[in-house]
This record gives sequence, C-alpha cells and structure tokens, in this order.
Amino acid sequence: MRRRLKLFTTATRYDLIEHARNRFAMLLVVFFIPTWVSLVYLTIPGKAAPFRLVSTGERLAPAGNELTQITGALNAVTLVTGFMMFAATFTGGQFDRRLAMAGYPRAHLVLAKAASLVLASALLAAYATEAMCLAWTPRQPLLLAAALFCAALTYGALGVVFGSLLRREVEGMFALVMTSVIDVALQNPVVSSGADNPLTHLLPTYGSVQSATAAAFSTTSTPAYLALQLLWCAVATFLGLLAFHHRTRNALPRSSRHHRPSTADPRDAASPEAQRAAAAGRNSSPSAP
Repeated sequence: MRRRLKLFTTATRYDLIEHARNRFAMLLVVFFIPTWVSLVYLTIPGKAAPFRLVSTGERLAPAGNELTQITGALNAVTLVTGFMMFAATFTGGQFDRRLAMAGYPRAHLVLAKAASLVLASALLAAYATEAMCLAWTPRQPLLLAAALFCAALTYGALGVVFGSLLRREVEGMFALVMTSVIDVALQNPVVSSGADNPLTHLLPTYGSVQSATAAAFSTTSTPAYLALQLLWCAVATFLGLLAFHHRTRNALPRSSRHHRPSTADPRDAASPEAQRAAAAGRNSSPSAP
C-alpha cells in the first residue's frame, strides 16, 4: 500500500511540475480569465435579455452583460483547462510511454493526471467565480463554481484525448478553441437566437450552462443538469483513458516481443532427415588425392 501511494505521489508531483513549467498556461490562468470576464461585462450592453431557462422552467430577464459573462467564464475555464491538459499530454507523451514500457503502473500515471486535472479545475472555477463576483453577486455562487468546475473537468479530459491522438500542437489548439467557442456560443441567448434549440442539448457543456445560469439568476438548484455534465465528463474521461492506453502501448510486433536469439549450433535445429542427408553427403564425397 505504501509503495502504491509513493508511486502515485511521485507521478502526481511530476504532473504538477509539468503544468507549472508551462508559463504560457500560467499567464492564461492569471490574466486571461479576469481580463476576458471583465471585457465581456464592460462591452456588452446591460439591457435586459429575456429568455426561458430550460433547467428551471422560469422566464428570466437578466442584464445582457451578466448573462454573457456566464458563458464567457465557461469559455475561459474550458479553454485554459483543455490547453493545460493537452500541453501536458502532448509534450509528456513519450515520457509516459517510456515509463509504462519500463514497468511503471499505468493506473498510477492515469490517477496522477486525474488528480492534477481535479486540482486545476477547482482552482480555475473558484478564480473565475471570484472574478465575476467583483462586478455583481450571483444568487448561488457555490452552484456557479460547481458548474464551472464540471465544465473544466470535461474539457480537461478532452485535452488528454486531443493530446494523445493528434500529431501536431496546432491541430490540438485549433480543435480545443473551435470546440469550446461553438459549444458555448450557441447556448448564449444574447448571441444565438437558437439557444433553446433541442440540438444544443447535445453540446458538451449544456449541463454546466444550464446550472450556471440558474445559479446566477435563480434560487432554484439544478442537480439533474450537474449530473448531466458529470455524465459528459465521464464519457470524455473514458475516451481519455482509451487514448492514453493507445499512446502508451508497446508498439513492437508481437513476434518481436517474445523473440529470443538462439545461442545453440544451427545444425542442432535441423531436422533428423536433414542431418542424415548431410552425413550421407560427407561419407560419399571423394577423398582428396
């Protein structure tokens, strides 16, 4: 038990060090989230944006800048978390593979990535919630932070998938940015007139958007939509596990893995018929003069 804990602790420490060494990601955490949330609040008109919230069935009319700030915060935390996990997986993939082939338990490597993802998602969710609370006060700040946390977990797992499967860094960045932008923007009633379209229910952050909006402007809790977001998180995590297993697999052919060079005389491996034929040939050969 102590050895397993040590293996897990060591892998987690190296994962956290890898995240801390990503200076660009740290700059995004410190500056991008509050800057993006503040710009949305200051530039979007504050006039009322009436709409019907599916998760509670209520007709709401919040200020447009506050409503857009919710989706902006979701967009920010999903992008940053996805980028952090993508970068760590993409740059550390070969190292993980060497560790796995050297005998380091893959379960401990996976648990270490999960632990770093949970910690990063919790910190980002709390940071983004606090940034919004500086401008106005959500009705349920803890539920808002929970919705941001679940969305960050989902995109962090997607970052592992992209980092394990895509071959170039620009491909992963483009995939993360476009997925998050399309996902969140289509659910904002201020930006999209089809925010209540049934197709939006299939988007990865639908549960978090509904829960975060209810937390901001209503006193009704929405545990079912948080559960829906956790289901998306579970699906993304399962895909991440498959991608990680594929990335750290042994790529040698099966025959090469079990091949052992023979040190015996090659003549010993010959069949009895071949040996008799060779002996008969030697006996029947003419003697030298």
